[in-house]
Amino acid sequence: MADQPDRLTVGRIGKPQGLRGEVTVEVRTDVPELRFAAGSVLLTDPAERGPLTVEATREQNGRLMVAFEGVADRSQAELLRNTMLLVEATDLPPSDDPDEFHDQQLIGLAAHLVDGSRLGDVSDVLHLPHGDVLVVRREAGEVLVPFVKAIVPEVDLAAGRLVVDPPEGLLDLP
Repeated sequence: MADQPDRLTVGRIGKPQGLRGEVTVEVRTDVPELRFAAGSVLLTDPAERGPLTVEATREQNGRLMVAFEGVADRSQAELLRNTMLLVEATDLPPSDDPDEFHDQQLIGLAAHLVDGSRLGDVSDVLHLPHGDVLVVRREAGEVLVPFVKAIVPEVDLAAGRLVVDPPEGLLDLP
């Protein structure tokens, strides 16, 4: 995963849009208007593709379109495809919501079932259109767990664990 302990992923560059270097961005932040404001400098993964400075943004059909300084045409924009956009974690204000977590806080947590048995470890957080999903790696393979309060009722960062209360069939592997 692109997140590092001191950096947070705020987006992923998608395909080029048009001929002038603009790209689509898959947003992974609650404050895109702040993170992608003109003049914002974003770190990248892989690092050699950045840092990138936002020149302009606009929305088109529900997607964020971003122009970066120095990216003047479609060919240059294509070279940025799938680049993760990062910010320093220290640049973010602390959240007042006790149920709000950054990906890097969740990755690596031990996942336990409500009966206390170990399920596995959180290896990734997916941001899908229908909501966030935890990828839990276990001996029998990975399982996807919707990150909602009804299924993940407890997250204890200090203890390095979370509790999963799966509905019937969620943990069945094909």
